[in-house]
Amino acid sequence: MKHEETADLPYLKKVVGASMAGTVVEWYEFFLYGTVATLVFGKLFFPDTGNELDGIIAAFATYAVGFIARPLGGIVFGHFGDKIGRKSLLQFSLILIGLSTFLMGCLPSFHQIGYWAPLLLVTLRFIQGFALGGEWGGAVLLVTEHSPNRSRGFWGSFPHAAVPLGNLAATVVLLVLSATLSEEAFLSWGWRVGFWLSVVIVGIGYYIRTQVSDSPIFKAAKAEMEEKAHAAGNGLTEVFRHYPRRVFTAMGLRFAENILYYMVVTFSITYLSHRGVDTTRILTLLFFAHIIHALIIPAVGHATDRFGRRPLYIAGALLTMVWPFAAFPMLDTGTTGIVLAAIVTGMMVHSLMYAAQPAIMTEMFPTRMRYSGVSLGYQLTAIIAGSWAPLIGTALLREYETWWPIAVYIMFAGAVSLIAALVMRETKGVSLVVIDREDAARN
Repeated sequence: MKHEETADLPYLKKVVGASMAGTVVEWYEFFLYGTVATLVFGKLFFPDTGNELDGIIAAFATYAVGFIARPLGGIVFGHFGDKIGRKSLLQFSLILIGLSTFLMGCLPSFHQIGYWAPLLLVTLRFIQGFALGGEWGGAVLLVTEHSPNRSRGFWGSFPHAAVPLGNLAATVVLLVLSATLSEEAFLSWGWRVGFWLSVVIVGIGYYIRTQVSDSPIFKAAKAEMEEKAHAAGNGLTEVFRHYPRRVFTAMGLRFAENILYYMVVTFSITYLSHRGVDTTRILTLLFFAHIIHALIIPAVGHATDRFGRRPLYIAGALLTMVWPFAAFPMLDTGTTGIVLAAIVTGMMVHSLMYAAQPAIMTEMFPTRMRYSGVSLGYQLTAIIAGSWAPLIGTALLREYETWWPIAVYIMFAGAVSLIAALVMRETKGVSLVVIDREDAARN
C-alpha cells in the first residue's frame, strides 16, 4: 500500500474543488433551514402562544432533529463508504439532501393543514440531517486521503472552509429576499425561493463530484479487505472494538466547537432580533463574517501543519471559555461595528478548533474503518452539542432575560474540549500508511 508524500498538485486541487462544491451545496441547505427557523418557521409551522420565543423554541426543536439524524447517517454512510468508496456515497447524499430541502419549500403552513405541517417539516428535516451525517466524512476523506503528510492540515481544512461559504450563500439569498420583499411577502412565499433554488445548486455540485475518484490509499485498502474477510467487518463495531478512546476523544474535541458555532451563527440572530436589531442588518453582518471565516480556516489549517494540531486546539478551547463574556456585552450595544467584531471574533476562535478537525480525525483511524470512525466521532457529538445549542440559548434567554447563563453554558462547553485537547496525541505529519501498518500489526 503506497501513499505518496508528493501529491499530484493539480489533481489534488481538483479533488479539493469537488469536495468543496458539494459541501457548499449541502451546508447551504442545512444552514438555510437554521436561519429560516429563526425568522419564519416559528410563525408559520407552529400554533401562536402569544410569545414569539415559544415559536422559535419549537422551530429550534425541529432544527435539533437534523442533528439527531446525523449520527445515524454517519453510521450508515460510514459503513458503506468504507466498503464501496467515498465518492459514490457523496453523490447519493447530495441528491438526498437536495430533494428534502426542495420539498421543505413546498410545505403548507400550520394554518392550512394543522399539525401535519410540523410533522412533515420534522420528517424532511430528519432526512436532511441523515444525508448530511454521511456527507461530512466522505467529503473530508476525499481530500485528506489524497493530501501529502506534511500539508494535510492545510488541504484538509478546505472542506471546512466550504461550510461558511454554504452559509454565506444561504445568507445572501435570504438577504436579497428580505431586502426586496415586504415582510408579508417574505413570510408568505419569499422564504420558499431559497429552498427551491437547491435543485439548481445540487445539479452543479453533483456534476463537479463526478470528475474525481477515490484515493489510491483507499483503493489499496479496499483490495486488501476483499482478500481478508475479517478486515471487512462492520465499521461501527470495528471502530468501538479497536479504537473507543479515539472516538470519545474526537467527540470531546468537537463539543465546544460545535456549540460555539451555532451560538455564533444561529442563536446570535435570535439574540439580536430579540434586542431589536432588524433582520436585514443582522444578515448583512453575517454576510461579512462568513467571508472572513472562510478565509481564516485555511490559514489556521496551514498553521497546524507548522506548529501542530494540539497547541492551536488548546488555544481555541481556552478562548471559547472567555469569548461569551466579552461578546454578549458587545452584542448588547447594537452598534454595527461592535456587533460585527463580536461575531467575527467568535468565528476566529471557532477556526482554531475547526480547521484542524479533518486532519486530526483522519489521523486517528486506519483506512479500512476511517469513514466510520471520523463520522462517529464528528456526528455523535451533534446530539448533545450543536443540535440543542440554539434551543438552550433561547430557553435561557426566555427564562432569565440576560446573557450570563448563556455565557456560562458556552464556558462549560469550552472546558470539555480543553480536556480532550490536552489528552489527544499530536499527529502532525504522520503517514496514513504507517497508521494502517500499526492497525494491521495489532490485529
